[in-house]
Amino acid sequence: MLELRPTCEHCNKALPPDSLEARICSYECTFCVACIEHVLGNVCPNCGGGFVPRPIRPSTNWKADNFLGTDPASTKVKHLPVDLAAHERFSAKIKTIPPEER
Repeated sequence: MLELRPTCEHCNKALPPDSLEARICSYECTFCVACIEHVLGNVCPNCGGGFVPRPIRPSTNWKADNFLGTDPASTKVKHLPVDLAAHERFSAKIKTIPPEER
């Protein structure tokens, strides 16, 4: 189950469970749209994968207790600002490769 991390890993911007700005990689590294587009170039600094919009967990119990009330979002902040020089060196080799081909 997704943790729904509360903030952008790089800039620490709040990303509540219903945020349309939250993006995740396949390891659930969580960043905001601005950091993905303007800092990371759609390359996860942790795994090299691409990012997709994070799903929004329902806030209402529509069926079988599958909602935020039963499975709340994480409150644990993972703020690890990206070393921009290191990320540029890392991503230089793969940023032109579409994420689905990396």
